Amino acid sequence: MASALSAPHFHNEAAAFEYVEARVWPNGPTCPHCGGVERISKMQGKSTRQGLYKCYQCRKPFTVRMGTIFEASHVPLHIWLQAMYLIAGSKKGISSNQLHRTLGVTLKTAWFMSHRIREAMRSGELDPMNGVVEVDETYLGRKAGVPTPRGGVGHKMKVLSLVQRGGGARSVVIDRTSASEIIPVVQANVAREAHIMTDEHAIYRNSVALKTDFAGHSYVRHQFGEYVVGTVHTNTVEGYFSIFKRGMRGVYQWCAEKHLHRYLAEFDFRYSNRTALGCNDADRADRLLSGIVGKRLTYQQSCARV
Repeated sequence: MASALSAPHFHNEAAAFEYVEARVWPNGPTCPHCGGVERISKMQGKSTRQGLYKCYQCRKPFTVRMGTIFEASHVPLHIWLQAMYLIAGSKKGISSNQLHRTLGVTLKTAWFMSHRIREAMRSGELDPMNGVVEVDETYLGRKAGVPTPRGGVGHKMKVLSLVQRGGGARSVVIDRTSASEIIPVVQANVAREAHIMTDEHAIYRNSVALKTDFAGHSYVRHQFGEYVVGTVHTNTVEGYFSIFKRGMRGVYQWCAEKHLHRYLAEFDFRYSNRTALGCNDADRADRLLSGIVGKRLTYQQSCARV
């Protein structure tokens, strides 16, 4: 059985460009400058850089890298594809240090590449989640500059996740675990025909919106040792949290709050395109390529607070 990384596009730059072009431009080259699809020719010549085209409508050159996460990067495209495959196929993530050692790039480059790839994983999906949707919040690490109290979770970063049974996951960073922050997120992402399942937290238990805006709302009372009552449970979203926390604590170990939304996008992407839904590592890497357009991220942007 051949290695998954033995494919030509992981080792040959010309094959890498052909591979990306076939997925970004399924109907042929499109000029990123003017949007034209006609009168486009591939540039020839020994001194011409790989994958260069010229649009004779606006008379500007371009490659498939332009307007994507690859733009202005000096890293060869086949190395980018290796990094994308490794990140997409690692259930709990892969550290920048590991990418740096495996790919032969600097640590700073590996860190920046991984953040660009996470940006491509941000789907921005607007279709509402349906069926049974489990909702829960969790806490991670600590916020910078916030003193650690003797009790409570005010100093920790807070994450709200919505997981559709048999479907995908959507997670957001929230400032406070309050009804004013959590309920609007649920309303914006879940269809009215869906059945919401939560724990007994007062935010959910006392919410009129969860009772009236959706087909149903059920909850389990963990404080009384109640975890599964028929089909009512939050085990699915808690299973998602277990993968997320194993990755964040065991692989990444530490994350600044300003970057947390991208790490959530990474874990959401892999969960929503998992093997149980018929998506293998190669399929997942291909789906990741479909998100590279319009997601250019500069180093200054990646370091800035969102």
